Amino acid sequence: MGDDVRKRLQHLESASLDGGGKERIAKQHDAGKLTARERLDLLLDPGSFDEVDRLVAHRSHDFGMQRQRIPGDGVVTGFGRIEGRQAAVFAQDFTVFGGSLSEAHAEKIFGVPIIGLNDSGGARIQEGVVSLAGYADIFLRNTIASGVVPQISAILGPCAGGAVYSPAITDFVFMAKNTSYMFVTGPEVIRTVTHEDVTMERLGGASTHSQISGVAHFACEDDVDTLGNIRRLVGFVPSNNAADPPVRSTSDSPDREVVALDALIPEDPNKPYDMKELIRAVADEGEFFEVHAHYARNIVVGFVRLAGRPVGIVANQPSHLAGVLDINASVKGARFVRFCDAFNIPLVILEDVPGFLPGVEQEHGGIIRQGAKLLYALAEATVPKLTVITRKAYGGAYCVMGSKHIRTDFNFAYPSAEIAVMGPQGAVNILYKREIENASDPDARRAERVREYVDKFANPLVAAERGFVDAVIAPRTTRRRLIAALALTANKRDWMPAKKHGNIPL
Repeated sequence: MGDDVRKRLQHLESASLDGGGKERIAKQHDAGKLTARERLDLLLDPGSFDEVDRLVAHRSHDFGMQRQRIPGDGVVTGFGRIEGRQAAVFAQDFTVFGGSLSEAHAEKIFGVPIIGLNDSGGARIQEGVVSLAGYADIFLRNTIASGVVPQISAILGPCAGGAVYSPAITDFVFMAKNTSYMFVTGPEVIRTVTHEDVTMERLGGASTHSQISGVAHFACEDDVDTLGNIRRLVGFVPSNNAADPPVRSTSDSPDREVVALDALIPEDPNKPYDMKELIRAVADEGEFFEVHAHYARNIVVGFVRLAGRPVGIVANQPSHLAGVLDINASVKGARFVRFCDAFNIPLVILEDVPGFLPGVEQEHGGIIRQGAKLLYALAEATVPKLTVITRKAYGGAYCVMGSKHIRTDFNFAYPSAEIAVMGPQGAVNILYKREIENASDPDARRAERVREYVDKFANPLVAAERGFVDAVIAPRTTRRRLIAALALTANKRDWMPAKKHGNIPL
């Protein structure tokens, strides 16, 4: 009997490795996609994968399914390592029933630190409500695990219907260009119901979700690029909310100064510059891992290391819409801030913001409520928070972008900083409207009043006198000052009143 069991086990394990068979594997390769096991081989450290539930099979006896019992049932699950650190993973296998989700399939996905590789045609029709219940079980696990362990989703094929809501709950969503799609209802249903003609790519491809909807944080070239970038992301985040982010050794001196930064900010306050130059200049080895790079480009978020320690960056981008805050930028920033706060990652805010974007569309779209999300997130965050005001810090946007008043730990300003209720031109036009109109030379009088306003208000000295700015620093010293401030706040413990949770203005 023992020999029979061993032979049966060997047969089942061999079958699970084959997935849906050689013909379906070939089709997967022809579509420019890797198989589930090939993806795991690239994602995880070599030889580190320990598979679990390898022999699980579906339980349906209808529609001829009993004759198609494939071990694993369309999903490969287990544990492995990424750069030596433990991770839990699942990879849907499109070669088995199109990766469709069944009851058994759903039960194999863990509620622990996890990376999900999604490649599924949706719920398995043959199992009816049971497969839908499986989705709901996964959604619950995603929700309970949120803020406890990092959750990363990669869309490496179709992801439609109810399946999309699991990735949507997770912290980061990766998509592969030209081979991955996400939508609640597909092109055919839309064509039938609304008579709109749209392709899968335009409706729910990687470019659409990384640029327009903001659903995807990363749009990668293919499976290989996606898996490599997931490995890179994991290097910045802790294993859970009770752990510190992983620190790496670096040969980049913490005292390094960047002379070029002294000339980065243009003398003309209306001239743009690229904030990413500043980010890379202060980061260890110039490495910046940007998140949501193609969405709401007027704000920049992502990860750097300072003296080997991971740090979250939130920065206005003067080279796009002058760095103004609008609805999409506010939501993008708030989501990233809350992730960093949940997982003990310090925040550095680089501020050059002329205000919130005016206009009927923004007001009707709820800029008051949406902008409050970023304010709420930054005020709520208890991790170390450091702010550098490089140029403009006007009005309510000054308050939102890590001002001292929402308990940031260190606030620095460049000599070029302009901290005021509004820009000099706008303020003068309001304060001295009649005087300028009645002047013999209105342009000269306006210029005179602008100079006075700048001297009195639109500079960092007034804020520094009040203690709202801790120091006015030379741009070249930014890296050194940030690293020193991080060292001082390394053991920060902030207080929050006892409550179940706050009510962020969703």
